[in-house]
Amino acid sequence: MSNAVTFKVLEDIAKDLSGDEITFPTFLDITFQVRTALKDPNLNVDQLAKLVGAEPLMSTKIIRMANSVALNPSGREIADVKNGIIRVGMEAVRTVSFAVAMEQLLKSKQMQPFEGISRRLWEHTAHVAALARVLARKIARINGDEAMFTGLVHDIGVFYLMSRAAGFPELVADKAELHALLVGWHDNIGHALLSALGSPESVLLAVQEHETDREIKEIKTLSDVLYVANKIANRTASWRDPEFDGAVDTSMLDSLFDAETLAGIVDESEEEVASLKTALGG
Repeated sequence: MSNAVTFKVLEDIAKDLSGDEITFPTFLDITFQVRTALKDPNLNVDQLAKLVGAEPLMSTKIIRMANSVALNPSGREIADVKNGIIRVGMEAVRTVSFAVAMEQLLKSKQMQPFEGISRRLWEHTAHVAALARVLARKIARINGDEAMFTGLVHDIGVFYLMSRAAGFPELVADKAELHALLVGWHDNIGHALLSALGSPESVLLAVQEHETDREIKEIKTLSDVLYVANKIANRTASWRDPEFDGAVDTSMLDSLFDAETLAGIVDESEEEVASLKTALGG
């Protein structure tokens, strides 16, 4: 297949993301609504609970997250959206909105040709999100909720590219070309999409740099956290197809941690990773 189709996909996306009025993909509708609501400085929990309550999937995930082991060590269950939001925090609603958006996309008819890679991608995404939260809280000492959100959206460029590629049957049929498009462009496309959605600069930088190999001697920033979480997840849950791509180089982990320390980090976070993956669903 000629690269002309790939160029056409990228050209269409560039036009969409550089225009004055951006048309967001349908699967991001609820995320856009939540983002708009959260920008209101006068927004209160009751108002947010009303918005979330109108979306059954979001309501379910908020309550599930509030009752997860990671956020509910006391074991006292919550059954309503308002108290769920109070427990997880208003910003966590943004994270859940993306989880719902991507889950809806993955279950849509247009994504059926990408079933295998979609399944691997969601597994990888949930793992990175959970690991990012653990690394942020336990090592970098930065906001764990922001780190989890960044982990959840770090590969949104892959989801978005697949949703656009679905309209080009010849690209869908050429798995090697499709895979090259996803691998080569997902970080820049994800950065542009999140920028259009008004994401914080720290999140944008972390997403743009998450595939850029570099030496890290100490995990300090959100960008460091995402980069390392992505490397750890790539050892056991990479979304890339080994038929078209070599294994991701994760050797920097062996320079950053000794084997015992890295194993300890993974073991210590295992329950929380599982809990957060369960809370996000998918």
